[in-house]
Amino acid sequence: MPHSPFRHLPLFRARGVAARLTARMRKARRALALVLSMIAMIPAAQATDPVVQPPVRSEPALHGILRAQGTGPFEDGTGPFGDEGDESVHAPARSPDAAADLWQRIRSGFAMTSVDSDEVRNGEDFYVSHPKYVQRIIERSRRYLFHIVEEVERRRMPTEIALLPIIESAFNPRAYSPSHASGIWQFIPSTAKNHGLKQSWWRDERRDIIAATRAALDYLQTLYGMFGDWELALASYNWGEGAVARSLTRNRDSGLPADFRSISLPPETQNYVSRLIAIRNIISNPAMFGIELESVPNHPYFGEVAATRHMDVRLAAKLASISVDEFRALNPAHNRPVINVSESRSVLLPIDKVDTFLENLRNHEAALVSWRLYRVERPEHAEAIAARHGISTRRLKEVNDLYGNGAIPPGQLLLVPSGNGTDDGDISMMNDRLAMPGTSERTVVHTVAKGDALSTIARRYGVTVSQLRTWNRTTERLRIGQTLRIKQSRFAGTPPVAAEALRLHRSTPNPRM
Repeated sequence: MPHSPFRHLPLFRARGVAARLTARMRKARRALALVLSMIAMIPAAQATDPVVQPPVRSEPALHGILRAQGTGPFEDGTGPFGDEGDESVHAPARSPDAAADLWQRIRSGFAMTSVDSDEVRNGEDFYVSHPKYVQRIIERSRRYLFHIVEEVERRRMPTEIALLPIIESAFNPRAYSPSHASGIWQFIPSTAKNHGLKQSWWRDERRDIIAATRAALDYLQTLYGMFGDWELALASYNWGEGAVARSLTRNRDSGLPADFRSISLPPETQNYVSRLIAIRNIISNPAMFGIELESVPNHPYFGEVAATRHMDVRLAAKLASISVDEFRALNPAHNRPVINVSESRSVLLPIDKVDTFLENLRNHEAALVSWRLYRVERPEHAEAIAARHGISTRRLKEVNDLYGNGAIPPGQLLLVPSGNGTDDGDISMMNDRLAMPGTSERTVVHTVAKGDALSTIARRYGVTVSQLRTWNRTTERLRIGQTLRIKQSRFAGTPPVAAEALRLHRSTPNPRM
């Protein structure tokens, strides 16, 4: 074991010395970064190397039904607020072909104010101390980041905004929070509805990459228009515009400064903006933080293909020669194993797999759907229905959002395997699925017994550990005789999805943040 200079000091003194050394190293690191950035700004008048122009990106033409990511400027040629904008408000216009690497393109559009605070430094430390977590975020972001950057630039917004899903969801498209926020932009149901994101039994547009990105950027632009400040806009995205407005009013009424750094904010919101600045700092100079940022190509990852017929998700993935996981990562809005074109008119595919999909679809002669409609005629249990249709009880419940062990009442519509395929009309009848009667909820009281754990209780009642904690404000430590409240839909509900990003970011953030 290497010799420690703090070996003979009392523990509290050792920690204090280490903390002071760490602070000094931070200051030295930042000073060096400042010097390097100033040197980088000096014009290279003596440079003799020829300037190499990057190749012009060409968009593929794929039978007229593929739309590559990015939709160009507004039709009237204006910025997001109806004019060309002034540079004090909007980030400067940037050339999308200025860099082969998407990170460099993002860096060139950073426009938010630099902040040096304990909260920002703690945010930097959080990501630096979780390198595997950062690696997973980058890997997920590869699918979506180009599209988001295109949209952010088209609206002349600072490119820091494109990094916001790191804070919200770690780019996990199926992230689901205890407050029922969903998708990479973490929309709660009411805000999603206000911004045109539809939620049905078949599909949840909060998880739709294109629709949710549009709605999130619309919302952020609206917030910026209200407050004229990106920090306040971001705080409002996290805390709510009404809460931020009231905090600003209180400061003005008290004769205090009315800005982000002066108003009273909850710790989560204060850290929310600081973390985004921390991420911006890391991406600006990853080497300074000891992070190796894997390159992300500066070109579209996916293309949008028109969907005209109902189709199994697994079949769509097979026709595109991609895994089901990859298909679901690009099309996470679909709640069922079938793509219902009454709810969705397009699917996203890796851009290099679009021709493969179209060719295989043209040559596919078998049925496109292997599920059919089943109407419950009398009260039945899921086990009996599953056995009759050759499917496991667990899978039947998963496909149809069935929870609990009670009988399913007459009139309920379910998706079951069809055996030999089905036609389009049968699936379309499921469009009124949410209008069917009987979606009531009950509360069950469980008394903790010896050997009980949250995980075993959750499995017993068909819920998640996260839900148990939320409903009961409890931790893993249970007491014999303790009572837990458990909410259950009698036979239908919305399945929660535990999000790794929210576990790391919101439930257990860096204790110093």
